[in-house]
Amino acid sequence: MRARPRYPDAVTDPTPENPTHWTLTLVCDDQPGIVHAVSGAVVAAEGNITESQQFSSDDTNTFFMRLQVMAPVDRQTFQEALAPVVERYRMRVQLDVVGRPMRTLVLVSKAGHCLNDLLYRQRGGQLPIDVPLVLANHPDLAELASFYSVPFEHRPVTDADSKAAMERRILEAVEEHDIELVVLARYMQILSPELCAALAGRAVNIHHSFLPGFKGANPYRQAHARGVKLIGATAHFVTSDLDEGPIIEQNVVRVDHTKGPAELVSIGQDEESRTLTQAVRWIAEDRVLLDGARTIIFK
Repeated sequence: MRARPRYPDAVTDPTPENPTHWTLTLVCDDQPGIVHAVSGAVVAAEGNITESQQFSSDDTNTFFMRLQVMAPVDRQTFQEALAPVVERYRMRVQLDVVGRPMRTLVLVSKAGHCLNDLLYRQRGGQLPIDVPLVLANHPDLAELASFYSVPFEHRPVTDADSKAAMERRILEAVEEHDIELVVLARYMQILSPELCAALAGRAVNIHHSFLPGFKGANPYRQAHARGVKLIGATAHFVTSDLDEGPIIEQNVVRVDHTKGPAELVSIGQDEESRTLTQAVRWIAEDRVLLDGARTIIFK
């Protein structure tokens, strides 16, 4: 996915009476004076800090910070105020507007529980995303997408050629719709290393989590047969190492011998939906920063 400035155009005409609420995230090598310097830049932009979180990683000697700032300035003015600090500390900076919907492409197969939760919460104003397209390798969820008035596109994947065609279409959709986040909402296809690289840090997946791990067909039936006591779900960034990407969110729920396979499926789907939606929310709110193979989450 090509690098592109989020929210490149002004959406407000900020004044002291009507300031813009900005989100500022920054990452740099950990060293003295960062917080003081950033605070000074905010003051130079006539800003008021409404939320501030920071973390220093001993593992990577990296400093992470997330601010929300009310400031009566446009993007260019704010960036100019930040520029000396960014240059001095060689920061990677992201400046956005609080609450701006993130352009999101959703990939699905047949299971609709995660898609339904995402679109329901988007429509209800509970999830700051904008979904211009749902892309699927099966036609089953077309009616669900239509219910939420979201365009749906079906591309069958039956062999290597159709799989490659689908991946080309995914990248085309990313460009066409200015996509910032790709969500695999129970999309039952393994992405190629090339597509994983193109979407690095901008694609999130969900899968069930059992202890022990059950793979292959009917994992919930396997879990029932083994008397599993915990059912969970893990949302993580997509990498070429299957289900090994940096973890964003995990949830578990306790079960017992009274739960049959169908009940375990229902419980598991609830956890998957809840966990994926939470991960997407944090990403859309600029609360997730990468620290090597793990994530820093500013809740």
